[in-house]
Amino acid sequence: MKPISSLRSRLATFAIVSAAIAMLATPSAAAPRVVATTSDLGYLAAAIGGDLVIVETIVPPAADAEAFEPKPKDTEKVRSADLIIRVGLGYDYWLDTLLAQTGNERLMRGGDAYVDASVGIPLLEVRGQDVQNDGGHSHGVANPHYWLDPQNAIIITAGIAEALIRILPDERDRIVQNRERFVQEIEHNIKRWTEITRPLAGAKLIAYHNTWPYFARRFRLDIVDFIEAKPGIAPSPAHLAKLASEAPLLGVRAILHEPYEPEDASRYLAKRLGIPMIVLASSAGSLPGTNGYIALVDYDVARLVEALTPSR
Repeated sequence: MKPISSLRSRLATFAIVSAAIAMLATPSAAAPRVVATTSDLGYLAAAIGGDLVIVETIVPPAADAEAFEPKPKDTEKVRSADLIIRVGLGYDYWLDTLLAQTGNERLMRGGDAYVDASVGIPLLEVRGQDVQNDGGHSHGVANPHYWLDPQNAIIITAGIAEALIRILPDERDRIVQNRERFVQEIEHNIKRWTEITRPLAGAKLIAYHNTWPYFARRFRLDIVDFIEAKPGIAPSPAHLAKLASEAPLLGVRAILHEPYEPEDASRYLAKRLGIPMIVLASSAGSLPGTNGYIALVDYDVARLVEALTPSR
């Protein structure tokens, strides 16, 4: 069981993130309700919808969406939605049950109020397999952590903008302007992030969970192995011993860790290898200073550069 202080901290972070998303705009009470499964999609929807929409999210930002168990209040949240936005690819597979309970075909797959944000994304690790495996979880038909490549935010927001125009056709110009403004901002920041991370190109890393392939491809990092031998399954002593023996030969420079995963194995391996364990934000709002999509990438880039740049 996690300490009460830790749970309180995460609940406080969720409250802060929810308030931050609400502060991005001041919509009227009659504005359409957009429900996103994750905080990342929520922030992107708020950036495009502005004060035209009310944005809510389902999964707390510091929680593991792949292991999330919806509550009755989440069913009501989905039932009241005018637009649903999901990650897809099996990441938020539990949403299908909530959608079925609403009986609203517009919110279901193929409906005009349904957005699968993965549509159009250049996917990594494409394969066919079940959503669940061996008591843990797998990554469905492809790795679902595509939002961590900021270039993909351009594709995601295109799908969100199209859906918002469907439900708010008279506001097309404002929605298009909001997206154009966001795209300019993200493109500017991608150039900045790419320059900042240039000295890290080729850095070899071990990650706890297979969260980072899109982020690593964008910033030319090399994730050589994972502490979880299978997604959602804690590592065995034999697997940790294998990593400890192979990592020095590969020149591994750091361990990447997600905020919601147990830390013991990552800390043990980092200490044994004499390398840093870097806790990166896998979702907006999952760590202090990441309340926003651009803030999320800013934080992760800064932590990597700080940890992997040799001190003078």
